[in-house]
Amino acid sequence: MPSNLVPVRRALLSVSDKTGLLELAKTLSDQGIELLSTGGSAGDIRAAGIPVTEVSDITKFPEMMDGRVKTLHPAVHGGLLALRDNADHLAAMKEHGIGPIDLLVVNLYPFEETVAKGADYATCIENIDIGGPAMIRAAAKNHGFVNVVVDVADYGALIAELEANNGATSYEFRQKLALTAYSRTAAYDAAVSGWMADAVDEAAPRRRAVAGELAQTLRYGENPHQSAAFYKTGSTRPGVATARQWQGKELSYNNINDTDAAFELVAEFDPADGATVAIIKHANPCGVARGASFIDAYKSAFQCDQTSAFGGIVALNGELDGATAREIVNVFTEVVIAPSATDEAREVFAAKKNLRLLTTGGLPDVTATGRTWRQVSGGYLVQDRDNGRLSLDDLKVVTKRAPTGGELADMLFAWRVAKHVKSNAIVYVKDLATVGIGAGQMSRIDSSRIAARKSADMAEALGLAEPLTQGSVVASDAFFPFADGLLSAAKAGARAIIQPGGSMRDAEVISAADEAGLAMVFTGMRHFRH
Repeated sequence: MPSNLVPVRRALLSVSDKTGLLELAKTLSDQGIELLSTGGSAGDIRAAGIPVTEVSDITKFPEMMDGRVKTLHPAVHGGLLALRDNADHLAAMKEHGIGPIDLLVVNLYPFEETVAKGADYATCIENIDIGGPAMIRAAAKNHGFVNVVVDVADYGALIAELEANNGATSYEFRQKLALTAYSRTAAYDAAVSGWMADAVDEAAPRRRAVAGELAQTLRYGENPHQSAAFYKTGSTRPGVATARQWQGKELSYNNINDTDAAFELVAEFDPADGATVAIIKHANPCGVARGASFIDAYKSAFQCDQTSAFGGIVALNGELDGATAREIVNVFTEVVIAPSATDEAREVFAAKKNLRLLTTGGLPDVTATGRTWRQVSGGYLVQDRDNGRLSLDDLKVVTKRAPTGGELADMLFAWRVAKHVKSNAIVYVKDLATVGIGAGQMSRIDSSRIAARKSADMAEALGLAEPLTQGSVVASDAFFPFADGLLSAAKAGARAIIQPGGSMRDAEVISAADEAGLAMVFTGMRHFRH
């Protein structure tokens, strides 16, 4: 085993991202560390008046093939991999004129950024780094003697470590650097393999990898006894991972999960069609509405279930204004997320220190392709994101009574909300606002009854003579296996039904709808959400 403290005498710097490069190079050189470098990095260091040796001078080979071949050489890899306490290794180094490399500073070609910009296939291929990962893995493997830095964010820690130990580093420090290095190459390879699977249209490649970058160490997970962290994948999709937090305490595990659910739901509704607000509690909507303004939409959404809205998440599909902000702060709210917020709205929220305000700069494209991941014991499930959408032309009227124009509009609204409600899902809508939501029950009839009961309770609290569901439409995320669920909705006051259809008892359900005078349409699509 190596001794704990190992001095750094020779360093190789070869970076794509040159942020902080010259400051690091000068600090290392001032400490008497010999610098090696490649290509553009060497040119920048030399131009700054800092002594540096080109890697090609020690390999005796020029950079070739447009820079594809420059560090893949025994003079480099031998210097990184040689065990300093192994006599045979030292003899081989002496025989072949290989000098030790004690510090490797490398960051990789910007493959992820290139893909994110929508570059063509050939450009993405050219941005796959080969020499960099090879050197990183070699140095990380030999962390008993070698330091490897792959992130600009670690330059400061490296300098502090060298200064604290008179130009040496500790074994524990090198271990942490090695962990970061292997994590980086793993994430890089995951990005390349994932991109290539999409590029060749391979839906189920033999192996799948997913990687992320630590964004936040969380106070705890779903419960205080669970540790947790938040990782970002590098996606530019607008949402909680890319949002700017203007104020409020740190987001929790549950905040992040619920805020994501809220924003994905409200993104279903095009801002051009009107202001839409969703209120989420425990990843389920407790109120969604469209209005002439955001304050109108918020009031309608809040009226669906005022009890559950307490401590909830509010999402808007457009800019948060001052009037809506003043209405929101009347109720304890954990997080508000929107594409943008006016100065007035931010001033209103500034008085509520614990309320988190996030802005995203846009809405996620809910029609875009993508994948979701879910861990199970011994593996994980991967599926396409549910980007299913319906238009009026997709609906099939199956009852004697056809729905009215207003009912059709409410049906499509209810259907989009139901997509984001845990199964079994029942959603009542009237005048483009939810008036009853039943979520996550083991039977569909229970979801229907719960939604109706909550609506009746809300009507009583508001002093109304009849339940909010009277004259509504109802959406079911999957087919009614029996007529009882449909009849329960009719009893609650629903006048029209939207559901996938496809049950062996569809004829029985349609007959019951006709007998009750209901209009019903089939979608041919379901939206299970477990």
